[in-house]
Amino acid sequence: MPTSRTPVNLSPFSIAGGFLFIVGSYLPISGGTAYGEIYQYIDAKGTISLTNVPSDARYRRVDALSHRVRATISERELEPMISRFSRQHQLHPALIRAVIKAESDFDPVAVSRAGAVGLMQLMPQTAVRMNVRDMYDPEDNISGGTKYLRQLLDRFRGNLPLALAAYNAGEHVVDRYNTLPPIDETRRYVRKVLRYYRTFLMRDLAGGGQMIVASENATQPPISDSSVSPVQ
Repeated sequence: MPTSRTPVNLSPFSIAGGFLFIVGSYLPISGGTAYGEIYQYIDAKGTISLTNVPSDARYRRVDALSHRVRATISERELEPMISRFSRQHQLHPALIRAVIKAESDFDPVAVSRAGAVGLMQLMPQTAVRMNVRDMYDPEDNISGGTKYLRQLLDRFRGNLPLALAAYNAGEHVVDRYNTLPPIDETRRYVRKVLRYYRTFLMRDLAGGGQMIVASENATQPPISDSSVSPVQ
Protein backbone atom coordinates (compact mmCIF):
# COMPACT_ATOMS: atom_id res chain seq x y z
CA MET A 1 0.00 0.00 0.00
CA PRO A 2 1.49 3.40 -0.96
CA THR A 3 2.75 5.55 1.90
CA SER A 4 0.74 8.72 2.38
CA ARG A 5 2.48 12.07 2.78
CA THR A 6 1.03 14.52 5.26
CA PRO A 7 2.30 18.09 5.68
CA VAL A 8 3.72 18.91 9.10
CA ASN A 9 4.45 22.49 10.13
CA LEU A 10 6.61 23.13 13.18
CA SER A 11 7.88 26.39 14.63
CA PRO A 12 11.63 26.89 15.13
CA PHE A 13 12.92 25.98 18.58
CA SER A 14 16.21 26.48 20.38
CA ILE A 15 18.89 23.79 20.12
CA ALA A 16 22.43 23.87 21.47
CA GLY A 17 22.55 27.62 21.74
CA GLY A 18 21.29 28.18 18.17
CA PHE A 19 18.01 27.56 16.36
CA LEU A 20 16.67 24.48 14.70
CA PHE A 21 14.21 24.82 11.85
CA ILE A 22 12.11 21.96 10.52
CA VAL A 23 11.75 22.67 6.82
CA GLY A 24 10.47 20.83 3.83
CA SER A 25 7.75 19.70 6.26
CA TYR A 26 6.51 16.51 4.65
CA LEU A 27 6.91 13.37 6.70
CA PRO A 28 5.77 10.02 5.28
CA ILE A 29 3.08 8.54 7.53
CA SER A 30 2.39 4.82 7.66
CA GLY A 31 0.32 3.06 10.31
CA GLY A 32 0.30 6.21 12.41
CA THR A 33 4.11 6.31 12.72
CA ALA A 34 6.50 8.72 11.00
CA TYR A 35 9.46 7.20 9.16
CA GLY A 36 12.01 8.39 6.60
CA GLU A 37 15.45 9.86 6.23
CA ILE A 38 16.28 13.20 7.82
CA TYR A 39 18.75 15.67 6.31
CA GLN A 40 20.58 18.47 8.09
CA TYR A 41 22.19 21.71 6.98
CA ILE A 42 24.13 24.10 9.29
CA ASP A 43 24.75 27.56 7.89
CA ALA A 44 27.59 29.93 8.68
CA LYS A 45 25.59 31.52 11.52
CA GLY A 46 25.07 28.19 13.23
CA THR A 47 21.40 27.86 12.29
CA ILE A 48 20.45 24.20 11.89
CA SER A 49 17.80 23.20 9.35
CA LEU A 50 16.28 19.73 9.14
CA THR A 51 14.16 18.25 6.38
CA ASN A 52 13.14 14.89 4.95
CA VAL A 53 12.89 16.29 1.41
CA PRO A 54 16.19 18.12 0.79
CA SER A 55 16.00 20.71 -1.95
CA ASP A 56 19.60 21.89 -1.60
CA ALA A 57 22.83 19.96 -2.20
CA ARG A 58 24.25 21.29 1.07
CA TYR A 59 21.93 19.08 3.13
CA ARG A 60 23.57 15.99 4.63
CA ARG A 61 21.73 12.87 5.74
CA VAL A 62 21.57 12.40 9.50
CA ASP A 63 21.73 8.82 10.69
CA ALA A 64 20.02 9.49 14.00
CA LEU A 65 19.84 5.85 15.05
CA SER A 66 23.53 5.16 14.62
CA HIS A 67 24.34 8.37 16.50
CA ARG A 68 22.32 7.18 19.46
CA VAL A 69 23.74 3.66 19.44
CA ARG A 70 27.39 4.63 19.01
CA ALA A 71 28.34 7.15 21.64
CA THR A 72 32.10 6.93 22.10
CA ILE A 73 34.87 5.72 19.83
CA SER A 74 38.12 4.15 20.99
CA GLU A 75 41.52 5.77 20.65
CA ARG A 76 42.66 2.71 18.71
CA GLU A 77 40.00 3.35 16.06
CA LEU A 78 40.94 7.01 15.85
CA GLU A 79 44.71 6.50 15.78
CA PRO A 80 45.08 6.16 11.97
CA MET A 81 43.18 9.43 11.48
CA ILE A 82 45.09 11.19 14.25
CA SER A 83 48.43 10.02 12.84
CA ARG A 84 47.54 11.17 9.34
CA PHE A 85 46.39 14.64 10.36
CA SER A 86 49.26 15.05 12.83
CA ARG A 87 51.70 14.61 9.94
CA GLN A 88 49.67 16.82 7.64
CA HIS A 89 49.50 19.72 10.09
CA GLN A 90 52.73 19.06 12.03
CA LEU A 91 51.02 18.53 15.36
CA HIS A 92 52.04 15.87 17.84
CA PRO A 93 49.47 13.02 17.95
CA ALA A 94 49.40 13.28 21.75
CA LEU A 95 48.26 16.90 21.47
CA ILE A 96 45.39 15.97 19.15
CA ARG A 97 44.34 13.19 21.51
CA ALA A 98 44.51 15.61 24.45
CA VAL A 99 42.20 18.11 22.76
CA ILE A 100 39.73 15.36 21.84
CA LYS A 101 39.79 14.03 25.42
CA ALA A 102 39.22 17.48 26.91
CA GLU A 103 36.60 18.53 24.39
CA SER A 104 34.38 15.47 23.99
CA ASP A 105 35.92 12.55 25.89
CA PHE A 106 35.97 10.68 22.56
CA ASP A 107 32.23 11.11 21.93
CA PRO A 108 31.78 11.81 18.18
CA VAL A 109 28.19 13.04 18.64
CA ALA A 110 28.81 15.34 21.61
CA VAL A 111 27.07 18.72 21.36
CA SER A 112 27.81 21.52 23.82
CA ARG A 113 25.33 24.07 25.11
CA ALA A 114 27.10 26.63 22.94
CA GLY A 115 26.53 24.52 19.83
CA ALA A 116 30.01 22.98 19.41
CA VAL A 117 29.82 19.55 17.77
CA GLY A 118 31.78 16.32 17.57
CA LEU A 119 35.11 14.96 18.77
CA MET A 120 36.97 18.28 18.65
CA GLN A 121 33.85 20.34 19.40
CA LEU A 122 33.81 22.53 16.33
CA MET A 123 31.49 25.51 16.22
CA PRO A 124 29.45 25.62 13.00
CA GLN A 125 31.18 28.82 11.88
CA THR A 126 34.60 27.26 12.40
CA ALA A 127 33.53 24.10 10.60
CA VAL A 128 32.54 26.18 7.57
CA ARG A 129 35.91 27.96 7.60
CA MET A 130 37.77 24.64 7.83
CA ASN A 131 35.72 23.08 4.99
CA VAL A 132 34.12 20.49 7.28
CA ARG A 133 30.97 19.05 5.73
CA ASP A 134 29.90 16.61 8.45
CA MET A 135 30.82 17.63 11.98
CA TYR A 136 29.63 14.29 13.35
CA ASP A 137 31.97 12.30 11.11
CA PRO A 138 35.14 11.55 13.15
CA GLU A 139 37.53 11.93 10.22
CA ASP A 140 35.95 15.16 8.98
CA ASN A 141 35.82 16.59 12.51
CA ILE A 142 39.44 15.76 13.34
CA SER A 143 40.53 17.13 9.98
CA GLY A 144 38.88 20.47 10.72
CA GLY A 145 39.96 20.57 14.35
CA THR A 146 43.63 19.89 13.66
CA LYS A 147 43.66 22.36 10.78
CA TYR A 148 42.18 25.03 13.06
CA LEU A 149 44.61 24.25 15.89
CA ARG A 150 47.54 24.50 13.45
CA GLN A 151 46.29 27.91 12.30
CA LEU A 152 46.02 29.10 15.90
CA LEU A 153 49.55 27.93 16.70
CA ASP A 154 50.85 29.80 13.67
CA ARG A 155 48.87 32.89 14.60
CA PHE A 156 50.26 32.91 18.15
CA ARG A 157 53.81 32.04 17.06
CA GLY A 158 53.87 28.55 18.52
CA ASN A 159 52.63 29.58 21.97
CA LEU A 160 50.60 26.50 22.86
CA PRO A 161 48.74 27.91 25.90
CA LEU A 162 47.58 30.91 23.87
CA ALA A 163 46.55 28.68 20.96
CA LEU A 164 44.53 26.46 23.31
CA ALA A 165 42.94 29.51 24.93
CA ALA A 166 41.93 30.73 21.47
CA TYR A 167 40.54 27.29 20.62
CA ASN A 168 38.34 27.56 23.70
CA ALA A 169 37.40 31.23 23.83
CA GLY A 170 38.12 32.48 20.30
CA GLU A 171 41.20 34.05 18.79
CA HIS A 172 39.83 37.59 19.03
CA VAL A 173 39.47 37.24 22.79
CA VAL A 174 43.13 36.25 23.09
CA ASP A 175 44.10 39.10 20.76
CA ARG A 176 42.27 41.54 23.01
CA TYR A 177 44.30 40.60 26.09
CA ASN A 178 47.50 39.53 24.32
CA THR A 179 47.87 36.87 27.03
CA LEU A 180 45.71 34.19 28.61
CA PRO A 181 42.27 35.79 28.99
CA PRO A 182 41.10 36.32 32.60
CA ILE A 183 38.36 33.75 32.07
CA ASP A 184 38.33 30.95 34.64
CA GLU A 185 36.77 28.41 32.29
CA THR A 186 39.38 29.07 29.61
CA ARG A 187 42.30 28.84 32.01
CA ARG A 188 40.96 25.59 33.45
CA TYR A 189 40.60 24.28 29.90
CA VAL A 190 44.20 25.13 29.00
CA ARG A 191 45.52 23.40 32.11
CA LYS A 192 43.33 20.36 31.44
CA VAL A 193 44.56 19.94 27.85
CA LEU A 194 48.20 20.31 28.92
CA ARG A 195 47.75 17.67 31.62
CA TYR A 196 46.22 15.26 29.11
CA TYR A 197 49.00 16.09 26.66
CA ARG A 198 51.71 15.12 29.12
CA THR A 199 49.79 12.00 30.13
CA PHE A 200 49.50 10.80 26.54
CA LEU A 201 53.16 11.55 25.84
CA MET A 202 54.34 9.60 28.88
CA ARG A 203 52.00 6.72 28.08
CA ASP A 204 53.40 6.54 24.54
CA LEU A 205 56.96 6.51 25.86
CA ALA A 206 56.13 3.85 28.46
CA GLY A 207 54.58 1.73 25.74
CA GLY A 208 57.94 0.87 24.24
CA GLY A 209 58.93 4.03 22.44
CA GLN A 210 56.15 3.81 19.88
CA MET A 211 55.43 7.51 20.15
CA ILE A 212 54.77 9.03 16.72
CA VAL A 213 56.63 12.28 16.13
CA ALA A 214 55.03 14.44 13.47
CA SER A 215 58.18 16.41 12.75
CA GLU A 216 61.24 17.88 14.43
CA ASN A 217 59.24 21.06 14.95
CA ALA A 218 56.17 19.32 16.37
CA THR A 219 54.70 21.30 19.23
CA GLN A 220 55.79 19.96 22.63
CA PRO A 221 54.07 20.67 25.96
CA PRO A 222 55.52 22.95 28.63
CA ILE A 223 57.56 21.30 31.38
CA SER A 224 55.14 22.40 34.09
CA ASP A 225 51.81 24.13 34.56
CA SER A 226 53.63 27.34 35.48
CA SER A 227 53.42 28.42 31.84
CA VAL A 228 49.65 28.62 32.14
CA SER A 229 49.46 30.23 35.56
CA PRO A 230 47.40 33.42 35.71
CA VAL A 231 49.42 36.35 34.46
CA GLN A 232 49.57 39.22 36.91
